[in-house]
Amino acid sequence: MASFQRLSLILMTTAASAALSACNGADNVASPGAGSVVIVQPTPTPTPAPTGTPTPTPITAAQFAAVTAVNGISISADQQLAVVNAGTNNNINGTGSVVNGIYPTSATSATTASDPSALSSFFTSTNYAGALNGPTDTSFQDWTCNSSTANFGGASVACTAVPAVGTGGATATCPTGTIDDGLVQTFRACRLPANITTSLTLPKISGVYYRLRGQTEVGTDQGPSGGAGVTLTIEPGVVIAADSTEATNDLLLVNRGSKLMAVGTRAAPIIFTSQQNLAANGVSDSTQGQWGGIILLGRSTTAVCAAGTGGTTGTPCQQAIEGVTGRFYGGSDEADSSGQVSYVQIRYSGIAISDGNELQGLTLGATGSGTVIDHIQSHNSADDGVEIFGGTTNMKYFAVTGADDDGFDVDNGWRGFVQFMIAAQKVSGATADSFSTEIDSNNAEDLIPRTWGRYANFTFIQTANAPAAIRLRGGADFNFVNGIVKSPSGVACINLIAGEPASGQPSTIRDANPALQDQGPPKFNSVYFACQGR
Repeated sequence: MASFQRLSLILMTTAASAALSACNGADNVASPGAGSVVIVQPTPTPTPAPTGTPTPTPITAAQFAAVTAVNGISISADQQLAVVNAGTNNNINGTGSVVNGIYPTSATSATTASDPSALSSFFTSTNYAGALNGPTDTSFQDWTCNSSTANFGGASVACTAVPAVGTGGATATCPTGTIDDGLVQTFRACRLPANITTSLTLPKISGVYYRLRGQTEVGTDQGPSGGAGVTLTIEPGVVIAADSTEATNDLLLVNRGSKLMAVGTRAAPIIFTSQQNLAANGVSDSTQGQWGGIILLGRSTTAVCAAGTGGTTGTPCQQAIEGVTGRFYGGSDEADSSGQVSYVQIRYSGIAISDGNELQGLTLGATGSGTVIDHIQSHNSADDGVEIFGGTTNMKYFAVTGADDDGFDVDNGWRGFVQFMIAAQKVSGATADSFSTEIDSNNAEDLIPRTWGRYANFTFIQTANAPAAIRLRGGADFNFVNGIVKSPSGVACINLIAGEPASGQPSTIRDANPALQDQGPPKFNSVYFACQGR
């Protein structure tokens, strides 16, 4: 028994020694020292470098500019792009994320701005591109109305909302010079006479709106160089609505020599609208074309003349205005005044009488530089937001929202300035061949005066499937400064067109020729282009 225990002890000691020897052997190979524990750190996964916003592929000339041939003449996409690249601080590779609706998403200018006041003292000096100075700019708020097309914020109400006519219509009395048409809804309808032959003032009376029935005219035509007519004065907060109870085209026309003094305020804009808009849910976000709009006719210059006028006839150039019959504009007084229209909304207007013969939200026929147009919204016109036929009127703070055709349409030798302008087409898209701005000389490119303009601080939100957001044709001379242009997929940003060659150069981009009032190619400075839905 003792021998067995001794043998067991010997075997256990030998096994322990062998085990210890094995451990010491392993320690000699791998251990950094007695009593140390090795912890192997896993290799960290590399942190990917931030990618940021992908840089868009540079736009091609064919994407940037649409090419249109007239009389066998066209300006190539490369030529159009070269015109823009000849300017300064333009970004042709912008993206639509620079704006949220009509507002810039940042207080930092989308591109380095230029100073438009260097062009004329009419322009306010600015340091930003677009009509609005960042996302908190309030300059278009309160006096405008909101829709899916453009939300201005602030105290601006919905365009579909019933205007603030007020209460008390049942006992209200129509002012002298108007006709009591009784109650419509709960409002007293005070109709304007078809022919206003003596000066008339429309005061703000709670519960009263003023009604247009058919073609309502202020004064009679005094001719291209005649005397003074009459004045229609409209006080702040007044509502004027078209008469939906009869079939004639309702509109307000101010003849040459007479004046419209429609001066609202930021808190109490004057509203021209349809009678349907006076009832709750009477109009929708897509309503348009329910009445004709406003026409101002003046005695400034125009390039397109009726037979027997202009040239050596001894009678200043004049022309019949479209949309009505036998009413003329034009003369020789570039400083002529057709009054003042400020802080005014024009809702649901525009009627196409025939192709090329339409009523717009606002029509200016040869109104002069003495005519004041500012703080205007033309909303949901079935044709252009505003069309200007000749004249020398300048404009500031003008918003065209939801127009079914062009936003700003100028032609027939208009020569003027516009600053702080917004053209925001319908969310669903306007009709084809509708542009944020269409600039023209009616394919008669060397008529004098040549169409000539300066746009500063503009925002064009193009949605229509037109060739481009900006169409300039007919040899018109233009400068574009501090703008933002956004177009959808399939739509270019610019479309420069010429119909006449001169010395081998298409007219719109040919060299300057002072004898023809030709400044040379249009000029673009500090314009941010986000084309083709980029």
